[in-house]
Amino acid sequence: MADAKSITFRPAVRSDAQVVAAIVNGAYRGDATGRGWTSEADLIAGPRIDEAGFLALLAKDASVVLLGLRDGDIVGCVHLEGSEDGVAFLGMLSVRVSEQGSGLGRALVAAAEDYARRELGARVIAMYVLTVRRELLAWYERRGYRRTGDIVPFHSPPGQRFLRGPLEFERLEKRLA
Repeated sequence: MADAKSITFRPAVRSDAQVVAAIVNGAYRGDATGRGWTSEADLIAGPRIDEAGFLALLAKDASVVLLGLRDGDIVGCVHLEGSEDGVAFLGMLSVRVSEQGSGLGRALVAAAEDYARRELGARVIAMYVLTVRRELLAWYERRGYRRTGDIVPFHSPPGQRFLRGPLEFERLEKRLA
């Protein structure tokens, strides 16, 4: 596993759908290499995203999936969606399980913050994190995100079901310089 300095970034295109779906589902639901620390496999059953869902993200206005590549291979991604009020929403941060712990997640978040500022005109990045994922909330707090106390229920999307629940999200925010 190399360090995050050897990573390049680019926006995803339609032909990336299969690889991105595999990385996202591996990160969120576990894969053959074992469960990463970001797995929600004990909370939610069913795929996090499929190829059609990925293509729907690409088709939305002010929406981009940034990819992290090492030696031309996709090893991570993050979704950003801008809004008219200067807030960009970050989601679907995913790192190939074998690459977790390399600093790639931190590099993807930094690239997303830069992209949101430059390309989407965002002044704030916001996201929703499952409240039961305390280690993930702490990870984002170490990167300057602030818990807002805004709690919303998580409604299971089609094809997914709760293994433990009910689940809730908390909104996190970070002001961009």
